[in-house]
Amino acid sequence: MSYKIIITGGAGFIGSHLVRHFVNKYPDYSIINLDKLTYAGNLENLKDIEDKSNYAFVKGDISDAAFINNLFETENPDAVIHLAAESHVDRSILNPGDFINTNIIGTLNLLNAARSIWNPGSDKNLFYHISTDEVYGSLGKEGYFTEETAYDPRSPYSASKAGSDHLVRAFFHTYNMPVVVSNCSNNYGPYQFPEKLIPLMIHNIVNRKALPVYGQGAQTRDWLWVLDHVYAIDLIFHKGKVGETYNIGGSNEWQNINLVNTICSIMDKKLNRKTGDSAKLITFVKDRAGHDMRYAIDASKIKNELGWKASIGFEQGLEQTIDWYLANEEWLEHVTSGAYQNYYEKQYEER
Repeated sequence: MSYKIIITGGAGFIGSHLVRHFVNKYPDYSIINLDKLTYAGNLENLKDIEDKSNYAFVKGDISDAAFINNLFETENPDAVIHLAAESHVDRSILNPGDFINTNIIGTLNLLNAARSIWNPGSDKNLFYHISTDEVYGSLGKEGYFTEETAYDPRSPYSASKAGSDHLVRAFFHTYNMPVVVSNCSNNYGPYQFPEKLIPLMIHNIVNRKALPVYGQGAQTRDWLWVLDHVYAIDLIFHKGKVGETYNIGGSNEWQNINLVNTICSIMDKKLNRKTGDSAKLITFVKDRAGHDMRYAIDASKIKNELGWKASIGFEQGLEQTIDWYLANEEWLEHVTSGAYQNYYEKQYEER
């Protein structure tokens, strides 16, 4: 079956990997990449597919209802895979309204537009909403987030994502819209904007800049290779049950300080520096307000029901990620030369 799919946020980190995967794997699908091209969206991520006949890019803002309605009426997509979002916790603390506008109002606009053109009961239509494990709040030293975990968002960012999750499920129950939701753990890999922990540390080590670590670095995160996330999205899109939620996690829990030290060790070897040289750049900074201590996902549902499993171990994935950034310093310097340079060099997001 051929599809016309709008992928929102397709010029971003996860989105660009997903767009490339769908364009290349499914040549009979028509893929429309809808992205506002904010600081984190970069069409350079997709230069290798920009001339493909089944790919098109549309610049636009999901918070603009009139624009979204016109796009859906013109393109008549069969499905939506929705990744577009404001995603940085610190930015949400400073400007929560931006996150409500994009993450909640934008999602509502997409839902309304899809509902206006889709025929109730069609097996071909699907609204796939991609979310985060941060909606579940913070874990103690033990336990895992499951699909049944109650929502307990702690930041404006996670609250806005929780709100959008609830909206999507409400459209399923109220309007019988075919939807599916997935919540993922921290992604890492190539093309990630360096406001996130791993690429920021790589960038700062290369340039011998301070490596900011919140508090004492005791926060724990579960890390997921971005392409393993893409493979999971593919499975859910094609085989997931309408109305269901699937958690996607890497089963790779690391305390921030241990991860930063590991990156330092790998970078010392790759840059031919003395052992411990990069670790000297670690600088402990004031902890973020409401900083969640631990996230960890139980991904047994998607493994058992859809057959998904991670394809790569964290150490291997981390080394491949570092190699990519070192081989693509021009890309990194280009995306770090804008207005946010001073901001992200001092603060990071563990995602």
